[in-house]
Amino acid sequence: MIREIIRKGDPALNKKCHPVTRFDGKLARLLDDLKETLIDSGGAGLAAPQVGILRRVVVVLNEAEEIYELVNPTIVSSSGEQTGFEGCLSLPGRWGVVTRPMTVRVRAQDRAGNWFEVEEQGLTARCFCHELDHLDGHLFDELCDRTYTTEELEQMEQEQAEEQA
Repeated sequence: MIREIIRKGDPALNKKCHPVTRFDGKLARLLDDLKETLIDSGGAGLAAPQVGILRRVVVVLNEAEEIYELVNPTIVSSSGEQTGFEGCLSLPGRWGVVTRPMTVRVRAQDRAGNWFEVEEQGLTARCFCHELDHLDGHLFDELCDRTYTTEELEQMEQEQAEEQA
């Protein structure tokens, strides 16, 4: 089921989420709905609080088009640095320059409660950090000096392309 993605201003986005303690059909439905909603939205990741559920659950689409299901995730290590534009399904049409680690290793549980670790780089590492921030009530716009509209972003990309031509 595709769920409604809530927008900035909804108090659920600023609350710390509760750990998942029951690995049951309800959790499986939430994970399935998050994946379906993510695919429908065209985003790179989605956290449970973005659909109004205050549980520590996220889904992340990696660069190979595989979806990670992360329950009770924590970042266990990170290295390097990348700076680039970031957006959010809860702040549609807004973008900001954010610095994140280049490589991130996450420890999480799967839908059955089994622990595992996964390490990714680049965009997927950025997405891990972004989605885990949601679980603690934080949005990317807290990490940047200002946000840009889609039109401003496209204009800057066009100017950059012209400079490189």
